[in-house]
Amino acid sequence: METHSNHTNGSCSRDNVLKTVVFPVLYSFLFLSGGLLNALAAWVFFRIPSRSHFIIYLKNIVVADVLMTFTFPFKILADSNMASVGLRVFVCRASSVLFYLTMYISILFFGLISIDRCRKTLWPFRGTNAARLTRRKLLSGAIWCALLALCVPNVALTSRPPATTHFKCGDLKTEAGLRWHEVVNHVCQVIFWANLVTVVACYTLISKELYVSYSRAKARRGPLPRPPGGPSQPPRSRSVNANVFLVLAVFFVCFVPFHFARVPYTMSQTRGRLFDCQLKLFFFQLKESTLWLSSLNSLLDPLIYFFLCRAFRTSLFRTLRLPPGTCSWLTGWGSEPNTASTPLAENSAAAAGV
Repeated sequence: METHSNHTNGSCSRDNVLKTVVFPVLYSFLFLSGGLLNALAAWVFFRIPSRSHFIIYLKNIVVADVLMTFTFPFKILADSNMASVGLRVFVCRASSVLFYLTMYISILFFGLISIDRCRKTLWPFRGTNAARLTRRKLLSGAIWCALLALCVPNVALTSRPPATTHFKCGDLKTEAGLRWHEVVNHVCQVIFWANLVTVVACYTLISKELYVSYSRAKARRGPLPRPPGGPSQPPRSRSVNANVFLVLAVFFVCFVPFHFARVPYTMSQTRGRLFDCQLKLFFFQLKESTLWLSSLNSLLDPLIYFFLCRAFRTSLFRTLRLPPGTCSWLTGWGSEPNTASTPLAENSAAAAGV
């Protein structure tokens, strides 16, 4: 009976190859590549004046991604069992809280970017002014303050000393901390689902407007000649349309899987008596796998900056001393400043932020 019990406990241990080897390697990749790209993005972006809502939102995401990247080394050391007890306590009390803070900052600004792209697509000639820019900056500051206020109690209420060297973050939480953790989880779920609905609704409207604009432009110029064996749609239009939906793709890849996995995992932590050991381990591994996808956001966001923000590309090419038309085959736009010669191009450019 004792041998069977030890086997069961060993099979339920979190210290398996997935946690101690696979995830540290994956996070090391994110830290090295994402850290380099986000450092470059921050250096380029903060040379660009905040002259649009889009750039203000992107700058906030840059800050969130840089902060998220700083948490990766602590997670790598903790997961690989190379961290001291004190460092693992720090990960539970501060580093992981900062990670989740930056994740939900990104989710909120993804929602705001979707609203801004939708507005630009439906009303492409509506400009901005200093008062509107000031309001967006104040809104950005309010978002950071609100989420900080939500997260700080998680730090304060993770105050129990570890009973042994083998502990989980939930073991460090007080009873109030466990309840607050559950409340924060529900609030974060509301944030996610509200922004998911926003993103889907906005890009549905963008799709409809681009289709209407394309149909009108096609009707005015007549059918285009089909190249022998080639596509009926010009490659440039197809590229522009794909770029427009990059925000939607990144949102679904990075954030949707984790939020389906987080609810049962949190319940397994806060209401542990309802779950056996194997089920807790399964939800932990599912949470960690989808959490890595959320972390991947820090690597994919620079693609959004490059493909959707023309000011970022211009500043980057100037910094690297490359001609303005570099990678136009990839971004879908040539080197000419005015590419919006048709309603489709105008709306695509507005949605893409170029």
